[in-house]
Amino acid sequence: MKRPEQLSILFAASEAAPFAKEGGLGDVVGALPKYLARLGHDVRVVIPRYYSVNREKYGLRLLPGTLVVPMGIIGHMYCGVYEGRLPGCDVPIYFLEHEQFYGRSGLYQQDGQGYLDNDNRFVFLSKASLELCKMLDFHPDVIHAHDWHTGIIPALLNTTYLHDRFVGDAASLLTLHNMQHQGNFYPGLMEVLGIGWKHFTYLELEKDDQVNLLKGGIYHATLLNTVSEGYAREIQTPEYGWGLETVVRERATDLYGILNGVDYEEWNPATDPFIAAKFSPRNMKGKAICKSDLQATIGLPQRPDVPLFGVVSRMVKQKGTDILAEAIHRILAMDVQFVMVGNGEPWAHFYFGDIAAKYPEKFACFIGYDEALAHKVEAGADFFVMPSSFEPCGLNQMYSLAYGTPPIVRATGGLVDSVENFDEAALTGTGFKYWQHSATALFDTVGWAAYTFYNKPKGLAALRRNGMKQRFTWEDAAAKYDGLYRQAVRRRRGAEYYRNRFGE
Repeated sequence: MKRPEQLSILFAASEAAPFAKEGGLGDVVGALPKYLARLGHDVRVVIPRYYSVNREKYGLRLLPGTLVVPMGIIGHMYCGVYEGRLPGCDVPIYFLEHEQFYGRSGLYQQDGQGYLDNDNRFVFLSKASLELCKMLDFHPDVIHAHDWHTGIIPALLNTTYLHDRFVGDAASLLTLHNMQHQGNFYPGLMEVLGIGWKHFTYLELEKDDQVNLLKGGIYHATLLNTVSEGYAREIQTPEYGWGLETVVRERATDLYGILNGVDYEEWNPATDPFIAAKFSPRNMKGKAICKSDLQATIGLPQRPDVPLFGVVSRMVKQKGTDILAEAIHRILAMDVQFVMVGNGEPWAHFYFGDIAAKYPEKFACFIGYDEALAHKVEAGADFFVMPSSFEPCGLNQMYSLAYGTPPIVRATGGLVDSVENFDEAALTGTGFKYWQHSATALFDTVGWAAYTFYNKPKGLAALRRNGMKQRFTWEDAAAKYDGLYRQAVRRRRGAEYYRNRFGE
């Protein structure tokens, strides 16, 4: 018997850390439900069972029965359901087992090309998430959808599932993690959705004579949010709205920004098992040891007297990899060192590999992702570089602050919200910001940081101290989401229902 104040919440998403993750979406879905459960809510999560999700490793249990999913003109399709738990808690996570759609190596693409059936793969995920509630005898108060992959769920709730006894009265919250990717597909997808061609209009699902799943979600969701207040403002402009800014502006009064949190049990220099020496704001001696260890690990000279700049990032245009490539020769003309960890577009692998060969005393590059090395960069670098063209939230700048590694960021999205610009006179601020997305602006700001390292030791110490005092917790984020869920329930079911149930 659930407590009167408790909400039933279903997370429907395409990824969740640590099971399957390609970006910040996976971090949110893997972390936020744990903290909502601590508030007393009944939270369930559903994602696909990609073949990268090892059933034995995570102790997944096959539920009895088969899930039947109506796929419009295609007919009924079927899948098995595995049940597991999010690590470190009792939150159930359900995995949809469908070999045709998810039995492949990648989540969304292979060799840089999106799968040709991504339309059906994620319509299936959206519909199966709703049908799963019947199998579980679960009546969600709120269904929390994420990005275009499950963005159509609010439209389904308002149409074919409107009178469904399990989910028909569920409120919907759609989180916009990245507006660049919208789920644009051929018009015939309407026949698979099965919600009627009357919804294929410029006001709802149609954009440029295609079905736009994210647009449909934005139009139909009870409430919307992004992963920072800065990004919530930006997506209402042509520069960041990717053609949907008008739709977003029409829902502006229903749009909120909630900054993602950091798991400080994992990202804490006082307890981090991956780094060479522990340190804290009261005792920073270990940071110098971490710098020397990082230099040795990546093959750079162990020089304490030179500023070491770090990058851990996907090597793609959104992350400013092209701007960094343009500026790197000028940066390395200074007496600095630079380490880069990540993978992405093939040209970047070759380009920065060549840079490492040309400047072996100054530049090191690791192609791929290594968890231990990522922690070593955060702890051992003097500065962390994030030249993003846009950044809905960003997490590495928050990790950097926790490790006394002032971030150098372009002032966009969540980077604006989480980094305060350095004031040399007042010794305030937590990092270095620049506004114009250009190689020159990046070079100038890296130069400012290098100058601070060499000439302003008190300023650098203040930056480190100020940054390590910052906290961006999932507890804070969960409390804000709790408020949005309750507002959505009031909107969907009416104020009288809400008062009767919650006494508020």
